[in-house]
Amino acid sequence: MNKRKLVVIGNGMAGVKCVDEIVALEPDMYEIVIYGTEPRPNYNRIMLSKVLQGEHSLQDIIIHDWTWYAERKIRLCTGETVHRIEPDRKFIETASGKKETYDILILATGSSPYMPPIPGIEKDRVMSFRTIDDCNRMSHYSKEFSKAAVIGGGLLGLEAARGLLHLGMEAVVVHNAPYIMNRQLDVKAGAMLQHELEAQGMSFLLNKNTQKITGRSQAQGLLFTDGSKLEAQVVVVAVGIRPNVELARRSGIATNRAITVDDYMRTSLPDIYAVGECAEHRGISYGLVAPLYEQGKVLARTLCGQKTAGYAGSVPYSQLKVSGVDVFSAGEVNGEGMQTAVQHLDRIQGTYKKVLMQGGKVKGAILFGNTAEGTALLALVQRGADAAELAPREGAPDPAEMAAAALPGHETVCACNNVSKAFILKAIHEQGLETEEQVKLQTKASGSCGGCRPMVGALLKHAKRGMVNEDAAASTDSRDFQKKAVMPVCRCTDMGHEELKHQLSGLWMKIGNDLTSILKQLNWNSEQGCPVCFAAIQFYAHMSGNTQPEMDTKNNIHMLSDQHSSSTACISSTGKVQSELLSLWKDAAMPYKVIITIASGPESFVPVLVTDIGLLASPAGWEIYAGGHAGHPVKQGFLLGTVESIGEAAQLASACLQWYRQTAWFDEPLWAWMDRLGSMSIREILLDTRFQQELVLNREQERVHVASVKLDGTQMSVDAVQFQIEA
Repeated sequence: MNKRKLVVIGNGMAGVKCVDEIVALEPDMYEIVIYGTEPRPNYNRIMLSKVLQGEHSLQDIIIHDWTWYAERKIRLCTGETVHRIEPDRKFIETASGKKETYDILILATGSSPYMPPIPGIEKDRVMSFRTIDDCNRMSHYSKEFSKAAVIGGGLLGLEAARGLLHLGMEAVVVHNAPYIMNRQLDVKAGAMLQHELEAQGMSFLLNKNTQKITGRSQAQGLLFTDGSKLEAQVVVVAVGIRPNVELARRSGIATNRAITVDDYMRTSLPDIYAVGECAEHRGISYGLVAPLYEQGKVLARTLCGQKTAGYAGSVPYSQLKVSGVDVFSAGEVNGEGMQTAVQHLDRIQGTYKKVLMQGGKVKGAILFGNTAEGTALLALVQRGADAAELAPREGAPDPAEMAAAALPGHETVCACNNVSKAFILKAIHEQGLETEEQVKLQTKASGSCGGCRPMVGALLKHAKRGMVNEDAAASTDSRDFQKKAVMPVCRCTDMGHEELKHQLSGLWMKIGNDLTSILKQLNWNSEQGCPVCFAAIQFYAHMSGNTQPEMDTKNNIHMLSDQHSSSTACISSTGKVQSELLSLWKDAAMPYKVIITIASGPESFVPVLVTDIGLLASPAGWEIYAGGHAGHPVKQGFLLGTVESIGEAAQLASACLQWYRQTAWFDEPLWAWMDRLGSMSIREILLDTRFQQELVLNREQERVHVASVKLDGTQMSVDAVQFQIEA
């Protein structure tokens, strides 16, 4: 069978990640050719600052070496710049005159440093910081010159300055704002970071606008608009990036700031796709690794003919290590009308925490020095949680460890080095690792930018609690390890949830509801159990129907809608669906808190694709999504199906919720349940109309039973559905 030819323009992180996903899904589907301007294989640009600082060599930051391309029969053409695309005749041409035909074309041209129109910017020794060649130039200059200026006080500028210091040069950061990293931090955190960097030898000139770069043909310094001057023989410009769109624009492909794409990364011309920093999706072009990798996964599935819900956009956030200092920022941190919900400064430990709210909803967060809470705070920001949830709860587990426990084993923890949770846990268990430094040395996780170090620390703490058993650790493959891993219900037992459910089904028939006797039969370590296992046993008992439904659970259903309509009038379609779901689920005990969103159309503000259950009205009816997640790891909802009527939409959503309740483990989020059972498998089961009806009937019978028990005087304490309706 003749393979179709797939040509990729761009050998950067986004394009090659997409190719990596394609060959993993369908290794024999395409003949793949990649064109790259640089004369080297794919490397990690995030780690350039580490190369500059002497912590890594070029070889250390190579993501895919020459062997990787050869083993997968990928033809890599390095040192070639594509300057023309002929969409009608389906071929490309390089600057050297080389032509290549294609069946499918992916544009992964990335971006270039933005060089502002400052007089003198064309002079020698004025440079950007974007490639390994830039690192080499800085190293070369440092042997002859001693004074450097960096224009730009963002992350890239600070990392460049730190590298110049390592090379022995004086480094002055020039920034046009009152404090550094002003887009990610507030004044306090910016000042704390500046203090740390000044202690490392860095200097700063703030609120300075460069009028021109002085010197005849070579840079000699900077002249500012206020008349002051700065001597500098080397000038590094780090003020932002600009998507590389000229090739697409010349070829008749629609562009805005970047190349416009739809949810499947398709451009305006057939068989041409775009991914990465050069792509603009719903008006946004991303410059962070995580969104670009998500785009690559969607495009890979699309090109391999596999069903995918499409790319719905990402929620950018920063969890970084800036010159050795941990910094986290998410959401709006400097917007108008923002109020401080939480603020804590520890000058002794050098830590700072600030959470911002608007209208009682969490909108932004900043952490400095200790970013362990970053994942938990990100989840609050992304779903616009009530500020009341920020209040500490007595006996609540460490939020960072909770996030580590909830992360699926196959998910990537360290994006820089492609290290999964399962691989880290396996290394900790097999090699007896005790410290974060040991984990870094053995797995490379947190060994690059350092942004994942808090999650690595949380995983280490999680593993020390005995959450990995011997059978799981025996696996040599990270994915096999994830499948075999059994998380004990709690510290009272080595038994996992599945085994507990199985054992309980028999014990209830023999013993009844005597918890002490049940725990004794199960060989529990504690005669009374603990709040964790007690809640799990209580939930499984409730779902079995073998016990009275006496529960006290925080795991309830939250609903988010873009249109409020009373349950009696039910004027709007969203109001009708909302009313039907409310009547069926308002008293339901759930394995884990569930968020349901109902949107009246594609333009709705309601985040349908990043919540547990999402219902989206469309001209053809309703689209029902499940398994979305706004926290780390951010996940797009999986399309369960499309239906025509409101009743069918409510039935499919309800069937999914009931199947989740019947088969999930206690305290297992819906998205993790879908990862465990498989999204496609769940969809195939739920699209059986008879089974849908059976599941909904099960819920209705349970609801009637609960109501009759209440009438008999038995009390059941379950949180009611909490509606969060926004105008």
